[in-house]
This record gives sequence, C-alpha cells and structure tokens, in this order.
Amino acid sequence: MILPQMAGHMLSSVAPNCLWKFGWNFGVKGLIAVEKFKARRRRGIIFPPFLHLSVINSCNLKCQGCWVDVQAPRTMVPFEELDALVSDAKAHGNVFFGLLGGEPFLHPRLLDLLAAHRDCYFQIFTNGQLITPEIARRLQLLGNATPLVSIEGDAATSDIRRGSRKVLDRSLRGLEMCLDARLITGVATSLCRSNIDAMLTESWLQRLIDMGVHYAWFHGYRPVGPEASPELALTPDQLVQVRRFVVEQRARLPIAIVDAYYDDKGDALCPMAIGLTHHVGPSGGIEPCPIIQLAVEQVGQGSFYEQVTQSAFLKDMRDAAASHSRGCVVLENPRLILEIADRHGARDTTQRGTARQELLAMTPRSSQDLPGREIPEKHWMYRFAKHYWFNDFGTYPSAGKVHS
Repeated sequence: MILPQMAGHMLSSVAPNCLWKFGWNFGVKGLIAVEKFKARRRRGIIFPPFLHLSVINSCNLKCQGCWVDVQAPRTMVPFEELDALVSDAKAHGNVFFGLLGGEPFLHPRLLDLLAAHRDCYFQIFTNGQLITPEIARRLQLLGNATPLVSIEGDAATSDIRRGSRKVLDRSLRGLEMCLDARLITGVATSLCRSNIDAMLTESWLQRLIDMGVHYAWFHGYRPVGPEASPELALTPDQLVQVRRFVVEQRARLPIAIVDAYYDDKGDALCPMAIGLTHHVGPSGGIEPCPIIQLAVEQVGQGSFYEQVTQSAFLKDMRDAAASHSRGCVVLENPRLILEIADRHGARDTTQRGTARQELLAMTPRSSQDLPGREIPEKHWMYRFAKHYWFNDFGTYPSAGKVHS
C-alpha cells in the first residue's frame, strides 16, 4: 500500500509544474542518461550520468567534519563556467546535477543556473537557513529543483554538530518554506555516533511524513578534512544497523528513502569507482568525489566532457578504488589515494593547502563494504530500479555481467 500513499501525497502536495519537471527531467530523461552511460561504458568511455557541483566554499555554519574551506575567503565557480559545464554535459545526455557548497544559496547566481537549464533537474544540498518565502517561490516557478535540507539531530545535538545556535529551528523554518511552496522536498542526515539513536528511528521518519516531506537520505558520517572528529564515525555494527533500518522502512513507510552505496542485492558499491558520479569543487577542480580534494583537470580549460573522459587521473582513481574493495577507498586506504595523486601530479584543490597531510593523518577504518553482512532490498520497486539503473555495472572484479 505504500506506493499509492506516496503517489497520493506527491499529487496532493506538489505544484503541478514541479511534478511534471520531476517526472520528465529527472525520471524519464534521467533513465535515458543512465542508458547512455551504460552504452558509453561498453565502448570503454566513462562519463558520469550524475554530477556533483560544489558551487561555493562559503557557509553560514561550521560543521564537525566539514572538509570545505567554509571560513576561507570566498571561492566559487563562476556562473559562466557552470553554465558551460552543464551545457556540455547536457549535450551528452546528462540532466541531473547535485549542487553543493559550502551553502549553495550563498552563490549569487544559483537560481540563474536553474533558469538557464530548465530542461535539467537539480538537487540542492542545503542547511535550509537561507531559504526565504521569495526563494521558495522562485524555486516553485522554475520547477526543476528539489531542496535537500540537512538536519543533524535534536536541538542540542544540532548546535554541537553544526557550530552555531538554534540551528534546528532555523533549518526547520527553511524546510517549511519549501513545503509551503509545494516543492518536492527532502531531508538528509549524516549519521554519526552522537545522532544515530535519535535520527535512525521510525518516529523521526513518521515526523517527516507528518510534516509532508517527500524523501529522506541517511548517509554515514565520514571523518575527513582538517577537523575530522573520527570519534563520531559509525562502527561496522552501526553501518549494518543503518542498512537494515533503511531496507525495512522502505518496505513499510510511505516516504522515499535514498541510499547511494548499495545495490539491489545489498552488495556495497562506490558511485565514484563505478563512474556514476564525479565532482567539481568550488575552485573548479575536477575531482573524483567530494571528499577527495585533489585534481589534475580544471573546468573552463576546454571541453568538460573531454577532460573527464580523457583523464588518466580519474581513470586510475576509479580502477584503484574498484580493485581495492566495494567500499570507500578514502576511509579504507587513504594512502592509496595519495599514491595515485602523486603519480599524476594532482594538485591540492583546497585553500588551506593541507589535503595531503589530512589523508596521511587518517586512520584506515571500515566503510560500507562488510562481506557476509549484506542485506538485500525487500521492496520490489527498489529491487527493480537498482537492478537496472543503480548497480555496479560490472565494475568490480568479482561482479557478473553488466545489467542491460
């Protein structure tokens, strides 16, 4: 019964133009983008169907474990370069882009980017605190973006996790603005030891459902950056707890729950290793993923498509990650990242200039790859979707044939 409930909620709570853009731009065209990605893979060409763009480094918060130079002088990818990048990717079938920061709403031309590419779909990773009724209304008129509001715990935990006061109240206000504007709206939580007991609960999901939230995204905290706070990282047992909770609640509650690190059988995967996504940082560096702040190529220096598909650095990073394990190579073997970066002369894309030292200081730990503890999807919809459009695509040495 959950599918009719979810469909009914979407139809009754989302503005018609937003619903149409989601169904066409993200749904139909997004699936076509994955099929084009699979066809390119068969020819030995890797260009991700989904791209993450950290458009600016600045933020109004300072979270534990943040790897972005949020307090450094403002650095952002100029609108002209973002526009050219999206246009180039779009010419090769891509239509979905994740917009990150810092805080994306600090970019002065964020909404101009959405307006320039109404035939694409954007997911905006935000703390929600800069969303005003006017911004929410503009997002509704454009119709081609979904805000994903980060909430990191109850009031006390949020203040500690995010380095400010009354964080939860301000984020909830932004969330309510989005829902009032009838946007497709999600809530993301970086689960760590200080918030897992409060946030990984059916009561929290039920509260989101009661508020009208359309989807939730749980992901494990990653201890990286200049102040990594490794004591917050989840244990292997807690990682299994998260996976089991997500699978079970997907089959029970009328809210979509996103995960990006497992296939339909419950086998772990790394989106970067598979080539499903790469990242552009605030300085314009083309990086393997958001937490690897090292790059050889730079946006604005030729065709983005050619830079990605011809990058020996990105290829070696994908190959090394895939041959190492099905998990996160940054967490499991940070020195391997450095070896590949040094082999290609990759530059540090941070303003602080300490990305290499941070990787050297990391203690290797478990990631989502926990052989023997796989938990397959229970709900047929998630099994079907992942089987065809979100799996390892034959990347890993032990994997079977690529799904068609």
